Amino acid sequence: MNRIYLEYHQDAENKHRFYQMFVVPTLFDDCSLVREWGRIASPGTVKKVLSQKIKSPYYLRS
Repeated sequence: MNRIYLEYHQDAENKHRFYQMFVVPTLFDDCSLVREWGRIASPGTVKKVLSQKIKSPYYLRS
């Protein structure tokens, strides 16, 4: 699974954040975009978006 992972640090304001996104295949030949963000060393907020218009890249390799 490929993912995009970013971190943001600003020590003066004690801001330490992370952001990540990845695409996962579903059981029905679709894909879902999973987004997660939050403070580093804490559980993040997770949002999943099901896409019925875009086929999963795992199935486009043939």
